[in-house]
Amino acid sequence: MRWLFWFLGLFAAAVAVMLVARNPGYVQFVYPPYRLEVSLTFFALILLAAFGLGYILLRLTFVTLNLPAYVRNFRAERAANKGRTAMIEALRAYFEGRFAAAEKAAVRAMELGEKSGLNSIVAARAAHELRQFDRRDAYLADAEGKTVGETTMRLMAKTEFLLDQKQPQSALNSLKELSDSGMHKHIGALSLELKAQQQARNWDAVLEVMAQLEKRNAIDKAVASQLRQQAWLEKLRSQATDINALRSMWKSIPGEFKRRSKIAAAAAESFSKLGDCKSAQQLLAESLNANWDSELVALYGECHNENNTAQIEQAESWLKQHTDDPGLLLALGKLCMHQQLWGKAQSYLDASLSLEASREAYATLGQLAEKMGKHEEALVYFQKAM
Repeated sequence: MRWLFWFLGLFAAAVAVMLVARNPGYVQFVYPPYRLEVSLTFFALILLAAFGLGYILLRLTFVTLNLPAYVRNFRAERAANKGRTAMIEALRAYFEGRFAAAEKAAVRAMELGEKSGLNSIVAARAAHELRQFDRRDAYLADAEGKTVGETTMRLMAKTEFLLDQKQPQSALNSLKELSDSGMHKHIGALSLELKAQQQARNWDAVLEVMAQLEKRNAIDKAVASQLRQQAWLEKLRSQATDINALRSMWKSIPGEFKRRSKIAAAAAESFSKLGDCKSAQQLLAESLNANWDSELVALYGECHNENNTAQIEQAESWLKQHTDDPGLLLALGKLCMHQQLWGKAQSYLDASLSLEASREAYATLGQLAEKMGKHEEALVYFQKAM
């Protein structure tokens, strides 16, 4: 189709030239005593040629005048292209794990005039991986004062560096600066905050941040469950010196976690140390009735009341279903020994040892032998325990 238009245009031009060539008109120039006559066609061709020549001269003049600016722009564009190439090389090297090459390429990109703050961040991250902290901090300082997006990159990188160096409070300050800059806390920032709160042992904040991550479906359920368990464990241990605070804390723990053996064990130990054996045995019984745990049942015999008859009955009811559990037999042996039921205590402890030899069972048998006046036998048991 294009060639058809060209053909029609050439045909029309040829017709126009033929018509002009047959034009009888002329142009006369008079400057006394001279007179010049030329045909109208020739005069039109001269005008056209003069216009074309003038246009070419004008274009050459503009090109000549703009040549220095053109050369500057060309050089700047060439340097920018080299800078972008170096930046891409730095990114590739960083993600390949070639940190020295990444830092070198990022620095070269900055020297070539590449103004993106990404180069400073990549150089800082690479220097951090190389444990060159002075250079890392210098690159971070160079990235400061850029656009909002680059400020976010800088603060995120700074937070990660501080967490790697176990400086959680400084990391939290960096995250606060990020929030104050107007940046809404995204998943990456929340994940860093979770790690910082863990390092700072701010367990209430850990639970709060985890709730936000779970709401966004940004954390694995199993991982979240383990972190919640750790948080509640640490909160329990922090209240191990005040019985009222401990009771209040225990009430605030969700039922799902109360039945977990590790939390139940930590709570039982804390209640026992503070003299509330009744609460300790009650929560242990509830946890064991929900989920049996051989290590946890051994704690059931650690805390003694003045009358442990109910606890012995409870433990013996469990024995009907868990006849081969050495921890349960050990607990029964301790409870019976506290009630001065020497024969039953001896039989339960011997049964525990027949299933699994343990230092604690031998030590308890040594204590029992001492109470029964069998000092030589007690010495043998204590030696086996050691």
